[in-house]
Amino acid sequence: MGKQAIQQQKIVCVKCGIYLTPGKVTLSYMGSTFPVELYKCAQCGLVYIPEDLARGKMQQVEESLEDK
Repeated sequence: MGKQAIQQQKIVCVKCGIYLTPGKVTLSYMGSTFPVELYKCAQCGLVYIPEDLARGKMQQVEESLEDK
């Protein structure tokens, strides 16, 4: 997954009630890791993964890793 430009959004953490801010996170799946920039909570670390990313690029990565 390449670096993506994140549109400025106002997303609130359901646990802490504060706005999420863009930041670097590391996603992992089946032993592979992927550095990406996503919205996350500065207090608890909860990460927001948009539906289009989960159903698009991430699903493609999962399928390619599962086929190996």
